[in-house]
Amino acid sequence: MEIKSYKKDTFYSYTLGAFPTIELLKNHPHHVIKILIHTSFTNKEVINLILSLKGNAEIEYNDKLINKLSPKGNCYIVGVFKKYASSLDSSKDHVVLVNPSDMGNLGTIIRSSLGFGIENIALIRPGVDIFDPKVLRASMGAIFSLNIQYFDTYDDYKKAFPNHIKRTFMLQAKKTLQETKFDKDSLTSLVFGNEATGLDHSLLDENSIIISHSDKIDSLNLPSSLAIALYEFTKQKKI
Repeated sequence: MEIKSYKKDTFYSYTLGAFPTIELLKNHPHHVIKILIHTSFTNKEVINLILSLKGNAEIEYNDKLINKLSPKGNCYIVGVFKKYASSLDSSKDHVVLVNPSDMGNLGTIIRSSLGFGIENIALIRPGVDIFDPKVLRASMGAIFSLNIQYFDTYDDYKKAFPNHIKRTFMLQAKKTLQETKFDKDSLTSLVFGNEATGLDHSLLDENSIIISHSDKIDSLNLPSSLAIALYEFTKQKKI
């Protein structure tokens, strides 16, 4: 097959770099089509690890194609894989992102979620394409350890998971994260809005939370807000 620069409607995507490619091989070996290696890459330990994990994937040394797929350079390993679908675990807590629009932010959020042990993320359309190589790279391969599922509307998500307590993070909320008590025995959805507009005011209720900060800024950015919320949430869950 001819591998071209990424387009949303293609059936495949690719990882840029050794680490995300190894995470791809560890978690989704059956979806891997081909591993591209730059001829200048001489780290035998990494190459041997890739060879041990590759399964039926083809290994190809192709400097020209790597340079085409990663025009910024400094990329020596590329993993080409078939896109796949996953479903959220109804028995676990969720992060819900309503209309996320920034690829770098989404990758960072995915990495933070995995770091705090939240392995299920719902994305409400319209939203970023999770298989865009920029998202994959920003996640540092964490995406391959998560269940990520798209929903057409937030109502669709709520209907699918009625037993999850929805905790919406909003600037208009009266209850701060610092004074919020999470029930460790209940299933919870931590819900965040778009980077620019946040959540619709209609979602404001008694379960809404604000992360308090000084009046020197108008708001925290989305990845920072989510990381702070995940820290407090998971800390309480472990108590």
